[in-house]
Amino acid sequence: MRTIEFREALREAMNEEMRKDERIFLMGEEVAEYNGAYKVSKGMLAEFGAKRVIDTPIAELGFAGIAVGAAMNGLRPIVEFMTFNFSLVAIDQVINSAAKMMSMSGGQFTVPIVFRGPTGSAGMLSSQHSQSFDNWYANCPGLKVIVPSNPSDAKGLLKSAIRDNDPVIFMESEQMYGDKGEVPEGEYLIPVGVADIKKQGNDVTIVSFGKIMKVALAAALELEKEGISAEVIDLRTVRPIDYNTVIESVKKTNRLVILEEAWPLGSIATEVAFKVQKDAFDYLDAPVRRITTADVPLPYAPTLIEASLPNAARVIKAVKEVMYIKF
Repeated sequence: MRTIEFREALREAMNEEMRKDERIFLMGEEVAEYNGAYKVSKGMLAEFGAKRVIDTPIAELGFAGIAVGAAMNGLRPIVEFMTFNFSLVAIDQVINSAAKMMSMSGGQFTVPIVFRGPTGSAGMLSSQHSQSFDNWYANCPGLKVIVPSNPSDAKGLLKSAIRDNDPVIFMESEQMYGDKGEVPEGEYLIPVGVADIKKQGNDVTIVSFGKIMKVALAAALELEKEGISAEVIDLRTVRPIDYNTVIESVKKTNRLVILEEAWPLGSIATEVAFKVQKDAFDYLDAPVRRITTADVPLPYAPTLIEASLPNAARVIKAVKEVMYIKF
């Protein structure tokens, strides 16, 4: 199977869907003439032209509103935010227009739109450019929220998102665009709302999504060296959440550790923990543990960034705690 970069997988998904459906177009800052801030849209202007690959002003509220209106009138926009930190300028259009329009119109209008771009930390970018909004958007009914962790999932999920008749938030990572992975040739889709077991195990369930899956898998490999068998689940989508896959795993392992790159209050980890204790309490042999970003604005200094974000050492420590292993 061929190996391509995360950004290439995203580009393939958009190219394939735009070739099939002339209603689909891409818009955002620097997506056309500059080939995308992260080169995700490289070459797309040359193939599809300026009417379908559209450079916008630095005005997220304005172009998000234009895209919502276009979607209500039969087109299928893909909106790229240079970072989801900047989506806060447009959040009124995302939440109060895109997410609610079908309900408010009694089903007369659908809003088939994808808002995509990077989320979370990306090195020394400090507080205003390092926030994770996965759980913010997942809190809103009317939206679907996808956070892929690898190129193959990214392509299959983005194609599904583009075909969806509901508004979809598709969250990536600046630190993943250059990641390489095996991606199948030809047409394939990955359904929205279905988690994936990335590693089978028997002793503890580890749940994550997005780029923090790298941390989860790295911790699982280290635990394997110590004879601890961890099952690692990638949620892939955080609205809807595939609770059943997690619960069935917990029934087998009897222990759960959840990690994500978000502040602790109102996190996806909190929601998953609630659902597991509600529907699988009798199977738990230890309290659920969660690992999140520190409850502070992300610092600039590399040492403080490392201390703030989830890492493999914190995961290993949490796993040993739920297994009551002294260390």
